[in-house]
Amino acid sequence: MRKSVENLATSKLTGGRRIPLRTRRKYEIDRYPNEALSGKQVTVTRKVRGKNQKTALKTIDFVNLAIPNSKVKKTKIVRVLENSTNNDYQRRGVITKGAILETEDGKCRVVSKPGQHGTVNAILVK
Repeated sequence: MRKSVENLATSKLTGGRRIPLRTRRKYEIDRYPNEALSGKQVTVTRKVRGKNQKTALKTIDFVNLAIPNSKVKKTKIVRVLENSTNNDYQRRGVITKGAILETEDGKCRVVSKPGQHGTVNAILVK
């Protein structure tokens, strides 16, 4: 998904067509958003700037749940209750930062970015 170079749709005053001064650089190219869903764990690794890599989640079925005054526990995701990022995400059950999930241990709020970190970390909500 490449962004087009802007202001090329119109013609010049003389009637000629506009030609871009340069093409898009690698760091200017957009990617399709990676939307994590619930299901059997599937990850995707992609190259990013500076020869680094990002591990993104396509689907995940477990969450690392931090319980106050206790340890971190790995629990199963039941469903996505609400997602304030986007109403469409809430309807489709997309897991993003700030989403409220229903787990086997109760409600929790996601504090990590599953599309960029490759894990789902959450804290218990009362």
